[in-house]
Parts: sequence; structure tokens; C-alpha cells
Amino acid sequence: MDEKHLSKRLTQVAAFVPQGARIADIGSDHAYLPAALALSGRIQFAVAGEVANGPYDNMVKEITENGLTKTIIPRLANGLAAIRPTDKVDTVVIAGMGGALIADILEKGRAQLAGVKRLILQPNVGEYRLRQWLLKNSYQIMDERLIEEDDHIYEIIVAEPSVVPFTYSEYELMFGPFLLEKKGPIFKQKWQEYQQRQNGVLQQMAGAKQPPQAKINQLKKQLTMVKEAIQDD
Repeated sequence: MDEKHLSKRLTQVAAFVPQGARIADIGSDHAYLPAALALSGRIQFAVAGEVANGPYDNMVKEITENGLTKTIIPRLANGLAAIRPTDKVDTVVIAGMGGALIADILEKGRAQLAGVKRLILQPNVGEYRLRQWLLKNSYQIMDERLIEEDDHIYEIIVAEPSVVPFTYSEYELMFGPFLLEKKGPIFKQKWQEYQQRQNGVLQQMAGAKQPPQAKINQLKKQLTMVKEAIQDD
């Protein structure tokens, strides 16, 4: 993968970036995503944020070699601290991290989200926790996608701030409101794999000397929901 050939996952993330956007790509690694968007004329401006020196150096090299120093600003910073008011960022991308970590980054950087019109989030795990944060903070989910790549299934969540009250059921928080509507083979595969793993966990817990009954009951409840979701497909 490079700035001209994004992975399937990042290609879908890129497709959700509005034309002419001013983006912040948090955890940008090599800055492949903002570089691809800049080279194709999709964005006006980007901040590429990284918390570690190695990835930051990779970004600087990528941006410089592609002649994008006027369009993409690399910043060594923790989470949304990479964004400054003068950047006028309207779109934030956080891809390739756990959902709990993404929620934590958003929570700690709430001040930097003022003026941001779109969040494009790609959690590797922990989607439920991330959707909980979005609901609690009045970010309405506008679209979702499931992408299968290299034997892993990824979820992409697009959310925008809403002044109109809305809510999500426990079912929607777990599976995703748009993904529940679309379902399809990848949805079924993701949750069948989850079902297999959690059935194994359930057996281990049940076989313990002192079975953790509360955890067992919670897991059984989740597995019932999974069974319903994939049966309906």
C-alpha cells in the first residue's frame, strides 16, 4: 500500500470524505490517506497527527516526497491535540484503533471538535463502546460499512453532530443501525465468528470452580441477540 494504492479499508474511509474537506487524520501513520486525498484533489487541507516519533518521521517523508507540504501539515501530538483553531478542520478521521481508544480520543479532544461536521471512524474492535459515545454526545450515525480485508472484518462508522434528539436501541448499538438494515454475507460472517468465539468463552466460564454468573448471563444475552440478528438475515 502507498499513497496511490490505498488498502480496501482506507479506500472506503476516503470515499466518505466530502469534496473540498479540511481534514484531520488522527493516527495517520505514513499519511497515506491524506496524501491520496490531496493528490486526487479531494481535499483543501489536512492535518496528519501522530503521537510517536517513528510514524511522525514516516509522515514527514511521505508528505515531502509527494510535494504536499502546502496541503498537509504533519503534527506530533496526542489525539485531537493535533488540531488548532486556525486549521478550520471540518472532518475528522480516526481509523485503525480500538473503539474504546477512539471514544477516549474524542472525549479528551471535545474542545477540538467545535466546527467539525463529520467524523469518519474505523474501529478494529469495540464498536459498541464507540456507538455509545456517539449517542451520549449527540453524534448521529449517517452511514456504516463492513469491509473484509486480509481475513479481518472492519466496521466504518460515519457520524455527524445533531441538534435533533435521537436514540439507538441496545440492538442498534451492538450491530449498527445501518448495518442491521443492510446485513448481507459479511455481516453474517462477522457475527457467526463472534458467536463461535463467545460460545468457547461461555464454556470456559461455566466450567470454572466459581462460575461468574453475572458475566455468564450478560454473555448469554448477547449471544441471543446475535442469534436473532443472523437468523433475520
